[in-house]
Amino acid sequence: MHNLAIALHKKGYQISGSDDVIFEPAKSRLDKYGLLPAEMGWEESRISTDLDAVILGMHARIDNPELLKAQELGIKIYSYPEYIYEQSKNKLRIVIGGSHGKTTITSMILHVLNYYNRDFDYLVGAQLAGFETMVKVTEAAPVMIIEGDEYLSSPIDRRPKFHLYKANVAVISGIAWDHINVFPTYADYTLQFEKFIDTIEENGTLIYCEADADLTKIVSKSQAKINKIGYAIPSHEIENGITYLLPERTALKVFGDHNLMNLNAAKEVCKTLNINAKDFDAAISSFTGAAKRLEVISADESTNVYKDFAHSPSKLKATIDAVKAQFTNRRLIACIELHTFSSLNKDFLKEYAGAMNQADEAIVFIDLKSFEQKRMEPFSEENVQQAFANPKLKFFNDAVKLKDYLLNLNYKDANLLMMSSGNYAGFDLYELAAALEK
Repeated sequence: MHNLAIALHKKGYQISGSDDVIFEPAKSRLDKYGLLPAEMGWEESRISTDLDAVILGMHARIDNPELLKAQELGIKIYSYPEYIYEQSKNKLRIVIGGSHGKTTITSMILHVLNYYNRDFDYLVGAQLAGFETMVKVTEAAPVMIIEGDEYLSSPIDRRPKFHLYKANVAVISGIAWDHINVFPTYADYTLQFEKFIDTIEENGTLIYCEADADLTKIVSKSQAKINKIGYAIPSHEIENGITYLLPERTALKVFGDHNLMNLNAAKEVCKTLNINAKDFDAAISSFTGAAKRLEVISADESTNVYKDFAHSPSKLKATIDAVKAQFTNRRLIACIELHTFSSLNKDFLKEYAGAMNQADEAIVFIDLKSFEQKRMEPFSEENVQQAFANPKLKFFNDAVKLKDYLLNLNYKDANLLMMSSGNYAGFDLYELAAALEK
């Protein structure tokens, strides 16, 4: 939301906003542009008929006093995705959907377009090197690249975000059950992707991962009047920890089967924007990845430390497999923090079975406060070991004990992979990596 506020401010709009608490880096960024609210909290007195519109984020509840006042006054209320569509309805809209890889594919496309000085708007789910904000909206750009999340649009609009963008070109990277608090069955979840395909503009294009059997079935059944383009893992080889694209042997700064499939999805999108394969490869060779997507915290001759956003079973397995395949001669110590509603659900936890089996040492951390905040029953070590089908797995619910354990491991010829969509109860991963080097 703060990124959109800044983008609209830059476009010349008069912007105000509110929240109950604002964290860094949003706080400093808003303050830089004079957009930081004078006081935290919600006051209905801020809402008047002088406003042209209200953009409603997911953090607000349906009884929010400012929302109620806006409804009472009949002010136009947009969800975040509705307003993104409003800003891009006269542009070519490229929407990147899927249960995993959305941010990486979007980031790769942005990197290539930026490399060739193309004019484009965008919405991406991570901070990228070379981009000040995660949202850009302008009058002039002919195209907008949108990361299309399948989660709900707003407290008063229960439609998935990516249903509202009406893509001209769409990507689906794969389907793996998530957000069980909203989509209680796998069938409920996959239905959202079927509906997404139906929202693609007539004669538009769908680019999809043909390695995903369930997705391929959905695509083949679809009667939408669109072009369908499948993609898979490109030809490549790995040498001394570096992945090379074939046949030109283009060296990459990213690795892993999922990243390679993401790369091919981005390449197909760029083809629709008249960037050929050779030019794409030249640009993508300098792509270092999105923040928290196999991001290198530290590296030396015998040990790399990574942080990654992985939290769902499919993301967890893919990330572990990628690091293990890239460094076959190193042990892998893999740690995952579980803290989403889905991952703290006892029934869903079984979806993680076997996800960490490729790690030489598998560790699961759950902050006890996560259970308290979500009013859920805590797991025991036995619960977690059984769910992951891994009796050797270590379990921690105390961040201090986890940190002490990690600091006392042997990291000679070993990599450490720290995965979470949270923050490990606040302990600093960069400090941890620095301590390992001593």
